Amino acid sequence: MNDKIKVLLVDDHKLIREGLASKITKMDDMEISGSVASGEEAINETRRNRPDVVLMDIIMLQMTGIEAARWIKEFDPSIKILLLTKEVTKDYVSAGIQTGVDGYLSKDVSIDTVIDAVRTVHGGARYFNEEVMKLVFEDFYTHEKSKITPKKIPHELTPREYEVLFWAASGLTNKEVAERLSISVKTVETHKSRILEKVGLRNTSELVKYAITNNIISLH
Repeated sequence: MNDKIKVLLVDDHKLIREGLASKITKMDDMEISGSVASGEEAINETRRNRPDVVLMDIIMLQMTGIEAARWIKEFDPSIKILLLTKEVTKDYVSAGIQTGVDGYLSKDVSIDTVIDAVRTVHGGARYFNEEVMKLVFEDFYTHEKSKITPKKIPHELTPREYEVLFWAASGLTNKEVAERLSISVKTVETHKSRILEKVGLRNTSELVKYAITNNIISLH
């Protein structure tokens, strides 16, 4: 049985595709399922060969990688999509996240980082390199800082509740928090409900704002 991670390469620069392919094919747990130069070809290739991970540029002729990602996710949400691009901007990152991509990398990362990202998203987690995360949080902080009234961290939070608060506010899903802390998803949900009640908040969005204001999560 072939249990290798099937990777589809999508970039309008052949040299980049060949460089990635030469490294990926050396990995014991990976193989190249296809190599194409456009978003349209990516959609067609995905339907034909069902790759596990699509490693795709954003800026291509006719159809962008984000548009292609939307089509692919609608076709099969289980296919993981990693955007690898020079265009690390607020608008592109936001659009990619809204589309449901599983990771976003700038093209100046090392090839080892790309390999690590492929394995990470294939395993069910998301992967955003440091440059991308910094952009997201700095933009959020700029818009939200003036709207929030600072609060003191309540003493009644338990150490475990504080851990849940930290990771939830950092953008992890309940499942990801559960895996990181080796507890069940149900336990995470229970902790979050208690945290919200204790600090007088209504939802996860307010929890993120609260964590930023009280320096529970780092922005830099």
